[in-house]
Amino acid sequence: MVPKNHSNTIDFDAAKLQRLGYASRKQQAIKPVSLAQLHQRLSLQLQTSLEVERILELFFVQVQQLIPLDALGYQLASCDLRLEIGERATHSAGYRLNHEGDYLGELVFRRGHRFSEDELSQLESLLACLLFPLRNALLYRTALQIALRDPLTGSGNRIAMSQTLQREIELSRRSLQPLSVLMLDIDHFKRINDEHGHLIGDEVLKNVANALKGSLRNVDMVFRYGGEEFLVLLSNTSCEAGVMIGERLRVAIEELQHAVENQPIKLSISLGCATLQAGEGAESLLRRADTALYAAKRDGRNRISMAS
Repeated sequence: MVPKNHSNTIDFDAAKLQRLGYASRKQQAIKPVSLAQLHQRLSLQLQTSLEVERILELFFVQVQQLIPLDALGYQLASCDLRLEIGERATHSAGYRLNHEGDYLGELVFRRGHRFSEDELSQLESLLACLLFPLRNALLYRTALQIALRDPLTGSGNRIAMSQTLQREIELSRRSLQPLSVLMLDIDHFKRINDEHGHLIGDEVLKNVANALKGSLRNVDMVFRYGGEEFLVLLSNTSCEAGVMIGERLRVAIEELQHAVENQPIKLSISLGCATLQAGEGAESLLRRADTALYAAKRDGRNRISMAS
């Protein structure tokens, strides 16, 4: 791990920590400790959690008892992790983290004045306490992501959908912002399986899922609802905007190029759009979206219908 002192700090996205409430926590008064005492304390405290965000927060707070810090930033692109705790500052020291050959991400310490050589040496010593707990937390996070992901399409599965939808409904109620869902179905998918086989059908499912994700905003979420059905969760989106997004998805799938032995397969989707109503729960919202989907299929497919 080689430290890098520089004035150009990396721009991290603090949204995830802010959403969890870490950014608003006030730091308690800290008492100076020795390096050996801090090593012992970190070895105990960092083993108490398997959440990456919590481990980094504990590490940041404890290290300040020996070395003054304004912020700690962390990123690991392969796990979609970009976090920052504290306030940005001019000077930084960055480290590339590795443990027994495993790359664990990039960590940056920040403050208003330069780090001394002695402080950098102490930081490097303390980082040794972080590596093993951080690796365990990343392994745990990966296992959770696998458990919540559809293995064929890489989209969220039904379990992930249920958890996310419930959370988004609660957020919508608290923030008084609209929430819409799109229920969609690949038209005549059984015919594709019957005529070309299930391996081709699987390829179609993967291509459709990728096309959906490529046509949506970063904040929108795609879940495989079952078989050839997908659910798209649109936070802070009205019914009218949801229909516009649904139409964009319909066109994207219609233009999707998929061929078997140089023979194109014509693809299309039908969609139903529903927007959360006052006092409505997840089950009712999904039922209305599903009813709208079947209305679109009944009216000729390759179209979007809006729930009443």
